[in-house]
Amino acid sequence: MNESDASPDEPALTAPVRRRHPDEIEAEEGGARRGLMIVIPLVMVAGAVCAVVMLGLRDKGIYAKPLDELVREKDKYAGKPVRAEGTLVHGSLMKRDQPCEYRFEIERGETKVPVRFAQCIVPDTFRDVAGTDVAVTVEGKLLADGHFEASSVLAKCPSKYEMKERQSRGETMPHAAPQM
Repeated sequence: MNESDASPDEPALTAPVRRRHPDEIEAEEGGARRGLMIVIPLVMVAGAVCAVVMLGLRDKGIYAKPLDELVREKDKYAGKPVRAEGTLVHGSLMKRDQPCEYRFEIERGETKVPVRFAQCIVPDTFRDVAGTDVAVTVEGKLLADGHFEASSVLAKCPSKYEMKERQSRGETMPHAAPQM
């Protein structure tokens, strides 16, 4: 039965209104205040953590550019941390013992860049073997004169399918241990 269906003689059905005591109202407001006292410090801590992370990573970004684009825009990237990919130029890999460093060239298309890596340890797959193209990724800084000062050298290993194909033709594996 709806209120509109009620006749003037019959009273409408209504729920009794319960009045709250002032102590109950104060207890609810105190709970909300306590919740805010927890949320506000948590938001402040999260903001501080984000600020520290952002400040720490501000100058740590590395541009990853194709070698030809990097050389074409060398004024834009000179002195900044960059990552470049290319192929080791055969016959260019040289090692010096005192001070220990590697010098080599990488190429992509018609673009060649001389690289200096002033450390003694390079990846095992970083070898100049005839008939094998070694894909190289260098990280470091491009100098204004066009040389690349590498802080990291990564050499991609040929795929297992390429190796199996070469092995089936009777070629020796360039990175295999010497047979005794």
